[in-house]
Amino acid sequence: MRAPLALEVGLARAAAGLSRLAGAGGGTTLPGKLLWKLDPGAVDRLAARLPDGSALVSATNGKTTTAAMVASILGGSRRLAHNRAGANLVSGVASALVAARDAQLGLFEVDEAALPEVARRVRPRAVSLGNLFRDQLDRYGELELLAERWRTMAHGLPEATVLVANADDPQLGKIASERAERARVVFGLDDPRHGSTELQHAADSKWCVRCGTPYEYAAAYIGHLGDFRCPSCGHARLPLDVSARAIELGGLERVSFELVTPEGVRPVELRVPGLYNVYNALAAAALARALGASLDVIQAGLQGFSAAFGRFERIALGDRSLLVLLIKNPAGANEVVRTLVAAGAPSLLLIALNDGIADGRDVSWIWDVDFEPLLGGLQRLVATGERAAELALRFKYAGLDADAIEVVPSLEDALDRALELTPAGGELAALPTYTAMLALRELVAQRGFARPYWEAAA
Repeated sequence: MRAPLALEVGLARAAAGLSRLAGAGGGTTLPGKLLWKLDPGAVDRLAARLPDGSALVSATNGKTTTAAMVASILGGSRRLAHNRAGANLVSGVASALVAARDAQLGLFEVDEAALPEVARRVRPRAVSLGNLFRDQLDRYGELELLAERWRTMAHGLPEATVLVANADDPQLGKIASERAERARVVFGLDDPRHGSTELQHAADSKWCVRCGTPYEYAAAYIGHLGDFRCPSCGHARLPLDVSARAIELGGLERVSFELVTPEGVRPVELRVPGLYNVYNALAAAALARALGASLDVIQAGLQGFSAAFGRFERIALGDRSLLVLLIKNPAGANEVVRTLVAAGAPSLLLIALNDGIADGRDVSWIWDVDFEPLLGGLQRLVATGERAAELALRFKYAGLDADAIEVVPSLEDALDRALELTPAGGELAALPTYTAMLALRELVAQRGFARPYWEAAA
């Protein structure tokens, strides 16, 4: 016989408290895992209790930042159940539901592979699909396989659920086109000044999803994202409901643009850099709009947003600072490189490459990252992590002098060495993969320079 839901939730909350007392990562997933074992259907019933329903955010790149932007927009007017710490599997969503005692709206970042099951269980009011890039092939499989799973998921959504999709991504545009217009919102960039008619060599969705002909681009912005059209069958980007025009890049400090919606146009200045954060902001704006937020509230929430942890996050380390820029696949890493170079290529870099399950065991993706533009100013690379040697080899083939590369497998030793090379008053840029980012933040937290990640994300 199934235990009462209140008892199950009480046990899960007690487990979270004990986990925090033991210092075991803040209990961000343990309560959800326990609840999942006790009663998988409890997730469904907890989500059904939320008076304003739930919204899901998924993407290969940017889902944590997008969800945090939505929280910045909506958090002032609604109590949120939000997995802020980035635990985005079913257990993480369950943990967020357990922790939210009086939430009105569920806002859940969801892992790409977990999205179909989470959507089936929480029956969301809205789902945001940000992008699909090649990532963790050993876990997700080929891009087309994941796109097909998302397509099946979208077909199974309730009729009233609003699908928010990036129309600049051919795979997502096709998924959105199969949904009734009243139940979809599509977004994209509308500033060809920042695009190219040629795709990067690491672009993924190069061929028409209908007939297989190579797409032509009026403007390719990031990887395969852009204003595309098939010259054979005519499959093209959908007309945009929400868009960004007049984009102005501001180095590592900011980016501004005009947010264009059916309700009007608003200038937005973000305190985070890069075109990819414009995409994140558009996804957040479109989702918040679908959940009833006004254009003025959306503008204020975006302008009040600061970087999610590990994503262009600055941490003061005494008389120096650490800039943490997460990299985890070719498309995302290329954008980090492009943003760094546009601001003036750094002379020193700390790059940490791990191959944990959360990173992807296969690290061959580093050969599709265009690190070469960094070499114009780079004088010293400190390579660290479980696959530091492979990273060093990649930079050697890129053309960086072997004498300029230091391989320091221990992350703590590598951080100390890189800080030693950073002049007083200077800033060290660190490019870690996901598990290395968490370990790096834990190191600086242990030294008293930052809060543990589960506290920083709370």
